Amino acid sequence: MLRIHEIKVPLGTPAEALKEQTARLLGVRAEDFLSFAIVRESLDCRKKDRVQLVYSVDVRLDGREEGLAARFPENRAQVHEEYQYVLPEVRRRSAFRPVVAGFGPAGMFCGLWLARQGMRPLILERGHDVDTRMRDVQSFWKNRTLNTESNIQFGEGGAGTFSDGKLTTGIKDPRTRQVLRELAAFGAPEEILWSARPHIGTDRLGGVVKNIRREIERLGGEVRFGCRLSELYIANDFIQGVSYVGERECVKDVETDCLVLCIGHSARDTVEMLCRKGLRMQQKAFSVGTRIEHPQELINRAQYGAFWNDPRLGAADYKLANHPPHGRGGYTFCMCPGGTVVCASSEEGMVVTNGMSSYRRDGENANSAILVGVEPDFFPDDHPLSGFAFQRQLEKTAFALGGGDYTAPCQTVGDFLKGQKSVRLGAVKPTCPTGVTPSDLRLVLPRRLTDPIADAILAFDRKLKGFALPEAVLTFPESRSSSPVRILRDESFQTNVRGIYPCGEGAGYAGGIVSAAVDGIRGAEAVFADDTEY
Repeated sequence: MLRIHEIKVPLGTPAEALKEQTARLLGVRAEDFLSFAIVRESLDCRKKDRVQLVYSVDVRLDGREEGLAARFPENRAQVHEEYQYVLPEVRRRSAFRPVVAGFGPAGMFCGLWLARQGMRPLILERGHDVDTRMRDVQSFWKNRTLNTESNIQFGEGGAGTFSDGKLTTGIKDPRTRQVLRELAAFGAPEEILWSARPHIGTDRLGGVVKNIRREIERLGGEVRFGCRLSELYIANDFIQGVSYVGERECVKDVETDCLVLCIGHSARDTVEMLCRKGLRMQQKAFSVGTRIEHPQELINRAQYGAFWNDPRLGAADYKLANHPPHGRGGYTFCMCPGGTVVCASSEEGMVVTNGMSSYRRDGENANSAILVGVEPDFFPDDHPLSGFAFQRQLEKTAFALGGGDYTAPCQTVGDFLKGQKSVRLGAVKPTCPTGVTPSDLRLVLPRRLTDPIADAILAFDRKLKGFALPEAVLTFPESRSSSPVRILRDESFQTNVRGIYPCGEGAGYAGGIVSAAVDGIRGAEAVFADDTEY
């Protein structure tokens, strides 16, 4: 198979015309292709009066691929074989069912892989199924009564279920391709297989995660909702069993020699329990900041120019970073076109923000996090879990500033850049469903974080016209970008307590839906490979 990159065509070019252009580029006839497939589609918006689509395609011919590839620079065309994932051999000999704690991306994919190999995993998820969870979240936004076990952070699908469903990742692991295939097979839009910036949307993610759960159950696995991991039973540095708290606070025991920890970055109480049980951990750098909201039309005009209102393009996005030669930089994260800023609290008396979008991304505002890196020297002390204390302090301060009812504090960009507290808002209407109250970001974040955010906003405005719009709204804090702790594991994926496999965001090894799913797959593969006699 021959893969060709950087094929540029005008907006709206049909697939058949793309095929013909590829054939002309190669000097062959389109009829000579034994197969033709789009593998990547992106936009080139650098010339605002001439927006183009850019494609990478795979073509198969009758043995001429190497000769044709030799005509082009290596970065333009190469002989390529499509990645095929093969389930590895199972060497595990134990009769015990593996237990998976958590049913976010890492837990879902780990559980699916274990179930496909006949291991009948028992998956414990502290939150509720996705339908009940959606009702719980809507009730919280409406009534300001937080369910600490079923919310944006906890429940079927993990924190990613209430997000843009963004599937971009910086990791190079080939398993990412298999993750996208699986998601498409379970109901995600097919374009995630070729889009340069694939996403599912929070409105479609629920159906996808339910389909994955049903497949696990069909294969003999079991998912128990409302079940929070509460205790480990350890002997001779080996896991012997676990306890979990279920309905009506009933505690149940499970005997097992295999526990895969896929607990997510907000399961602070669970990590505290694991620390008390002696699992080795260390502090980990992460990022904090604020959400910024602009009118989506402003972003469209800045990115698409004359094509800003073309329905074929959809809502524009951006990804920006500021790297000053001296000092701390800032960057945008989890940009949600046409989306909503949400209160994503999971502990009482704390406010934390996040962003989400539907598949259509048709909301009035665009939002994104603006984040700044936080190293352990920000933390109160050298305890492995001190980063949690730092996060909690930010979130408690924000809760108080918002009025103590999960209203989020906010500030206009104009007031923030002037160094003054906001007392009123302008034309940009905040979307946070629990409401906002004008305040000052500098009352929540320390100066050595807010100064880089201010510098970043001005730098981004030079790259994307209008980013520093004075009436744009900052809603804060964004404090759960990733985990501030890493649960240490060795090359076998196990902790110092054998039989425990920490995976995903909560363990400090991932940062997004796809990377967490890949880490869950790798955790399952480690379980397959463990032939220890217990």
